Amino acid sequence: MTSEEKLGEALKQNKNTIEIEGDLAKKVLKMIDEVTEKTKDNTGPIFNICVNYGGRPEIVDTTKKICEMVKNGEISIDDIDEDLFTKNLYQDLPAIDLMIRTSGEIRLSNFLLWQNAYAEFYFPEVEFPGFDEKEFDKALEVFDKRNRRFGGQ
Repeated sequence: MTSEEKLGEALKQNKNTIEIEGDLAKKVLKMIDEVTEKTKDNTGPIFNICVNYGGRPEIVDTTKKICEMVKNGEISIDDIDEDLFTKNLYQDLPAIDLMIRTSGEIRLSNFLLWQNAYAEFYFPEVEFPGFDEKEFDKALEVFDKRNRRFGGQ
């Protein structure tokens, strides 16, 4: 059972209701739904926003989801591979080429762990919001000079 399903069950069992307070919260949720719908068929770069996200829970939830698929006879254990796993993550996103961390921290902090497996990392000295177009160009220059091996020699 996913985190969302557990939450739904707990809310149902306890007869809780959910209320989103404030005009801003409702406007933001409406805007998220609208922009997601309007851009769902676009083919350009992906602008991914993660809210209350963790890479470890995503991997655990994906594992449970695939186990349920095996248990229900939807797939066999031999069907499980990296491609199937990737397609069952929260979002079926392409692999990340360049991860830029503008927080001053030199770590992933549980962010997109599966998707960052072969990413190149860039930790600028300039922190957000000072990370501008010039700083982005620097990151791309560094990335351009890297020899990407994807696990090879």
